[in-house]
Amino acid sequence: MGSWFHNTFAALSERNFRVLWIGSLLAFIAFFMSTVVQSVVAFDLSGNNRAVGFVVFAQGIAQLALGPIGGALADRLSKKAVILTCQVAIFAAFVALGVLVALDVITVAYLAVGSFVIGVAFSFLGPSRQAFMLELVDGNRRGNAVALSQVALNASRIVAPLVAGLMLAVGFLGAAGAFLGMGALYVGAIVSTASLPPSRPPTGTNRSVFGDIVSGLGYVRSHSRLRRLVLSYVLVIMFGFTYVTVLPGLVENELNQKAESITLLLGVNAVGGLGASIGVASQADSKHARAIYTTMCLIFGLSLLAQGFAPNYALLAVAMFFGGLGAGGFQTLNGAIVSHITEPEYFGRVVSLTFLAFATSSIFALPIGFLADAVGERPTVWLTGGIVTAVTIAFYLAERAAGDESAA
Repeated sequence: MGSWFHNTFAALSERNFRVLWIGSLLAFIAFFMSTVVQSVVAFDLSGNNRAVGFVVFAQGIAQLALGPIGGALADRLSKKAVILTCQVAIFAAFVALGVLVALDVITVAYLAVGSFVIGVAFSFLGPSRQAFMLELVDGNRRGNAVALSQVALNASRIVAPLVAGLMLAVGFLGAAGAFLGMGALYVGAIVSTASLPPSRPPTGTNRSVFGDIVSGLGYVRSHSRLRRLVLSYVLVIMFGFTYVTVLPGLVENELNQKAESITLLLGVNAVGGLGASIGVASQADSKHARAIYTTMCLIFGLSLLAQGFAPNYALLAVAMFFGGLGAGGFQTLNGAIVSHITEPEYFGRVVSLTFLAFATSSIFALPIGFLADAVGERPTVWLTGGIVTAVTIAFYLAERAAGDESAA
């Protein structure tokens, strides 16, 4: 037990990583609160899935357009300075949305603008935070540090829906209080980042930012295993994570529950994700990581199919738990594997490509919302689950073929 615990939480023994981890946890809680609150507010304002998709789309289009630039800058600028600047911008966006809700002038358009600003900030924040994290730990704990970052993310997915749901249910707090609470959490994240030492001076380069982007793409393209990992991750996230867009409509139109009841479902989903990320963290630096990664992707795809077939709220919650289990496992291990097979000077750019998965998922939220309004929530979830399952099988076959070729 002692050995397992030490292996699972090894990177947290290092002070600077621990401080960054705590700040990341606060930021993740705020982010997942915003996912719930913005979806519920958008659905309540409009009564349709399109509005939810539009708000999520605004964040995705910003991340898709700027994500590669954010990755290149993570390898060129002070990572700490980039992180702090982006955290201040996100804090301002949350406070502005909270004030608009409190004044009762909030609209779907304002929600989308706020979502876009947050997306812009995340485009630069995400790659810099991941790259900075790897500077703060020993090389032999790199995979474990990435895995523990995923533990923080999944832990926040448990706390955030519960806090968001409580605030939405309490009249004097409501959505305005939730947005302002997210801003307060970001104050904590800013303080944590400010207390860390300066990041390492960036490696000099004669290339332009766009030259660095092209160089990063060429690096991924030239490494077959890295290319397969990045591509499979992007496709699974891009199609699989759109289920959040139709979840309010699914529970309200198909299961006769209030849209706000998604908070409990997201909490159950996060419990599965947290369990998986803790469970696989000790394997993040092992030879078994790739096989576990594929298994977790398959569990996620099958759980989406089960969500579409769920006849009642209780069974939907069970399917959501296994969805979180699969998603938490493959997200944790993808980052850990990528961290080991990527050269440090390229890490920001490679990570930015994996972050594009969430940007494309956010963009797909809009057509997914239209599709759900046209054919229904259940068929839409079946389609996404089928695509994720097919991508996983294709990845497994490609990995197996590559292994056979290497053995030959």
